[in-house]
Amino acid sequence: MKIRIQFALSVLLFMGLVACQPADETQAPTPAQPEVGGEPGDEATPRVTDLAMAAQFDALAETLIEEMLVLSPEWAIRQGRYENAGVMTVPDAAHRQRVREFVDSALARLERFDPVALPSAQRTDHALLHNRLESMRWYQEEFRGWQWMPSTYNVAGTLSVLLNTEFAPIEERLQLILSRLEHVPAYYQAARTNIERPTLEHTELAMGQNQGAFGVFDDIADELSDINSDVLDRERFGERLDAARDAVSGWIEWLEDMHAELLAANGARPFRIGEDLYERKFELDIQSDFSAAELYERALAEKERLHAEMNEMATELWPDYFPDEPAPEDGLERIARLVDQLSDRHVALEDFVDEIRRQIPELEAFVREHDLLDQDPEKPLVVRETPDYMRGTGAIASVSAPGPFNPGAETFYNVTPLDHFGPELAASYLREYNHWILQILNIHEAIPGHYTQLLHANRSPSLVKSLFGNGAMIEGWAVYAERMMLEEGWGDHEPELWLMHGKWLLRVVFNTILDYAVHVKGMERDEAIRLMREEAFQEESEATQKWRRITLSQVQLTSYFAGYAEIYDLREQFKAELGDDFDLKDFHNQFLSYGSAPVRVIAELMTEE
Repeated sequence: MKIRIQFALSVLLFMGLVACQPADETQAPTPAQPEVGGEPGDEATPRVTDLAMAAQFDALAETLIEEMLVLSPEWAIRQGRYENAGVMTVPDAAHRQRVREFVDSALARLERFDPVALPSAQRTDHALLHNRLESMRWYQEEFRGWQWMPSTYNVAGTLSVLLNTEFAPIEERLQLILSRLEHVPAYYQAARTNIERPTLEHTELAMGQNQGAFGVFDDIADELSDINSDVLDRERFGERLDAARDAVSGWIEWLEDMHAELLAANGARPFRIGEDLYERKFELDIQSDFSAAELYERALAEKERLHAEMNEMATELWPDYFPDEPAPEDGLERIARLVDQLSDRHVALEDFVDEIRRQIPELEAFVREHDLLDQDPEKPLVVRETPDYMRGTGAIASVSAPGPFNPGAETFYNVTPLDHFGPELAASYLREYNHWILQILNIHEAIPGHYTQLLHANRSPSLVKSLFGNGAMIEGWAVYAERMMLEEGWGDHEPELWLMHGKWLLRVVFNTILDYAVHVKGMERDEAIRLMREEAFQEESEATQKWRRITLSQVQLTSYFAGYAEIYDLREQFKAELGDDFDLKDFHNQFLSYGSAPVRVIAELMTEE
């Protein structure tokens, strides 16, 4: 259920954009700015028209985006811009200083505009840019994950994108890779310098995921051996690949030693971030009308509503599956027995990935036949096994999508083969992702969920709204899409599917409840596992992996329920206001046309229009 969008979840976006040139070389010329404010009739500060101000703001937004693309070649690559793709950012103190200087300069230029005086489209872009810049500052100066999260350091992802994205002939892409490989040793040396009292959990993740870099290095070597070209310096490639392998090996060994020392001295940083950091992170990441505490309370209420609804369905289904046995008096036990019985229906272990591939065309056809929203048959979704360097977070499925500068590139639906987890855990996952849940998963990740939403986002006329994607909108849309598809008849309103959808939605609700309860209220592992097993009806495999994810992330798990609640509320508001004039397809297309902006921003724009 986790999405790995190239821009939205990029470590570089969250930890601060990185500079590859001296600060004075990254600053593009600043456009002339309007003078705002002043008293009526003050000739020294004339008011400009809304149209002129909007044009000047758009020019500033474009300038800031271009500067960010230069500041972080890695972020640029994920957006489909490759001018500086051969430059690797070394995450050292000098880079953090360049980020600081950029943020200060950008905020100063942005604050020359009074957002109240801007047209709505520019006003919302102003808010998104301001939030992004404040986030960059906060993550670097206050959150400081670069210091205690070793898992943020991994060169494999960008190298893999360059190798597998056909934006240029393979010889040119290999030359870019060769250039980046030169700086891999310096990259990991900077990482060692940065790390101070990390968490055990992020250290363990870093050790596992960086092992995946060796597979990427092998893929590069294989590609090199398959090409008959005199342009490529094979000797230098061999030297730099060997040096890169040594650097990664040294990094992993260094982490292993640190891990042992932290365990022996009980000196690791706790993974819980506490209320103050959590609320600020929620404010910057989710950009919701809810506070974290308010969303937590709403999730508790939604849990009770879902339990009551599922109890009614379980009561109705009980005679079909237990004709000779009276139903338990306890509603939660009744639901659990039905869920347990239904979970036995699932695909064979060896067919898991193939079954996902088979369902994608069926979902596409359903959306088309029911005219639910626009699709793009020219951009098919590619189902693949999750690359090794992306494994280890507990996510079974994710999506890797191109950025708006290269919308024609392939979108990958990453699926981790369940035999990767061993026989016992794989069997548990098969029950978790049973016949009904697997359909909901594919709606969420693929059509009309993440894959479809991101196709629309890449067509948004506002680069700001597409580039600075809001995780709550993205995840919330995918959760909303699940319910919408069932409402429109996917699965022929089968009660078993609706019951399993309730179980799936409980997962979303408990994501919020547990993330807040663990990081803010100090809930321990045993209680979290118990709640997931007994009140969210999750398999042991899902519950244990979710606990791991809670220890590795903060706030992101709340994005599913936050976005879903706001999108569903918005749709119901429009239905009530428009009555018979409400058109579901029009609502979906308009909602998705604003890129991956926060739901509250989209609601403002849709209401004004």
